[in-house]
Amino acid sequence: MKLNNRRTLFVGFAFFLICVFWQAYDAIIPKILTDKFGMVQSLSGVVMAFDNVLALFLLPLFGSLSDRVNSRLGKRTPFILVGTVVAVISLLLLSRADAMQTERLEAVSELNEAALAELYDADLTVSLSDEAGKVKLSDAITREEFLAIEDYEDAGYTTYVVPARQAYAARVRDADPKPLILFVSVLFVLLVAMGTFRSPAVALMPDVTPKPLRSRANAIINLMGAVGGILVLGLGVVFGTGKAGNALMPFGGYFGTVGLVMLVALVLFLLLVREKKWAAEAQAQSSAERESEGEQTAPRKGLSRAELRSLLLILTSAVLWFMGYNAVTSKYSVYAGQVLGLDFNTTLTIASAAAIVSYIPVGAIASKVGRKKCILAGVVMLAVSFGAASFIRQGAPIWLVNVLFALAGMGWATINVNSYPMVVELSRDSDIGRYTGFYYTATMAAQTVTPILSGFLMDIRFTLLFPYATLFVAAAFVTMLFVKHGDNKPTEKVGVEAFDAME
Repeated sequence: MKLNNRRTLFVGFAFFLICVFWQAYDAIIPKILTDKFGMVQSLSGVVMAFDNVLALFLLPLFGSLSDRVNSRLGKRTPFILVGTVVAVISLLLLSRADAMQTERLEAVSELNEAALAELYDADLTVSLSDEAGKVKLSDAITREEFLAIEDYEDAGYTTYVVPARQAYAARVRDADPKPLILFVSVLFVLLVAMGTFRSPAVALMPDVTPKPLRSRANAIINLMGAVGGILVLGLGVVFGTGKAGNALMPFGGYFGTVGLVMLVALVLFLLLVREKKWAAEAQAQSSAERESEGEQTAPRKGLSRAELRSLLLILTSAVLWFMGYNAVTSKYSVYAGQVLGLDFNTTLTIASAAAIVSYIPVGAIASKVGRKKCILAGVVMLAVSFGAASFIRQGAPIWLVNVLFALAGMGWATINVNSYPMVVELSRDSDIGRYTGFYYTATMAAQTVTPILSGFLMDIRFTLLFPYATLFVAAAFVTMLFVKHGDNKPTEKVGVEAFDAME
C-alpha cells in the first residue's frame, strides 16, 4: 500500500488556509487587545479563549454533520467553501474596527517628545512589571526622565512607555467603547465561521487515506499547515508587525493580505481536490487490504473498554500538551517584546521552519517504530525547550534562543503528526468526522482555559509563562505512557517494498 503524495498535498490546502488564519490571529489579536484597547493580560486571555469556547460546541457538531452530508462536492468541501468565504469577509471588517481605535491613539503612536508629554501629562495609573500593584506614572519616574527616553532599545521604553501607552489606550477605550464593541462583535462572527469547517477540513485526510498511511499523510498535511504559518510570519516581517515602533500600527493591509492568501488557497483546493472520487477509492483500497490480510471486514459496533481507556488517555494527553503549547503561542508575541526584547516573528519563523523539515521524516519514522514512541520523544523535546526558555532573558545569546525554538518546533511536529491519527485509528469510516470532533474538542478545551490561566499568572509575574508551559507538557508524558491502543502496526519491509515505502 502506497500513499498518494500528490493528492494528500492538494487536500492539505484546506489545512494550509486554516493555519494561515490562526497564525495571524494568535500573533496579532493579543497585540491589538493589549496595545490598542489597553486590556490586562488576563482579560486579553478571556477574549483569546472565545474561539476555544465556541469550538467546544462547533467542532463536534460540524464534524458529525459533515459525516451525514452527501452533496455533489462531497461531505467536507461545502463546509470549507462557505466557512472560508465568511471568515475572509469578517477579517476585512475586523480591520475596520482596528483602524477606528488606531486613529484615536494617533497622538501617542510615535516615540517623540510630544507623544511622551501627552502620556505623562495624562496623569496615568500604570501597572509596572517591577511593582506590586498599580502606581501613578508620576510617582515612578520624573517628567524629565520620561521625556528623555529616545529609542525603543532604552530600558525605559519597556518599563514605562509600554504600560503608559496601554493605560492611555484603556482610557480612550472607556471614553468611546464603540470600536471595541465592533471589534468583539466581528471577532465573534469570524470565529464562528472558522469553527464551522475545521473538523470537516481535518477529517478529509483520513477520508481519502487508508489507515496504515495516515501518519505519513498527516505529516504532509501538517507540512502544508506549517508552510501557511511560516508564510504569515514572513508577512509579519514585511509589514513590521513585531517591531517595537509599530505597536500602534494599523493592520488593514496585513489583514487584507492574509485574507487574500486564504482565498487563493481555497480556489486551489476547489480546483484540485475530487473529494467523492478519492474517498471512494481509499475505502475500496482499505477493504481490499483487510481482505488480503484475512481481517474481518464487517464494521465494528463500538470500542472495547481497553480501547475507550486509550482514547480517553490520548485526549487527556492532548489537553495537557495543548495547555502548555498554546499558552506560549497565544502570549509569545507580547512576551517576546517585553521580556526578551526580540521580534516575535523571527523566533516563531525558526520554530516553524524546524517543524517543516521534521514533518516528513517523522511520518516515516512513525511507520517504523510506532506513533506512541514518536509522541513521547516529541513531548520530551518540547518540555526541554520550554524548560530551558524559562531562564532566558533579554541579552541572552540569540543562537541559544534560536536553538530552543528550533527544538520546540521539532518536538511539536513529532507530536502533531501522530496524535490525531491515533484518535481516528479507533474510528470507523462512517464516523471519522465525529472522532475528529472528539480530538478538537479536547484540544480546544485546553486552549479555552490556558490563555486565561497563563494570562492571570503573567499579571502576577510575567516570566511565569514558560515554567507554566513546561509543567503541562511534562504531565502529558505520563498520561501517554499508559496508552495501549491507536498505534499503527509497524512492519519490517525489505528490498523493493522498503524503497517504495519511502517514496
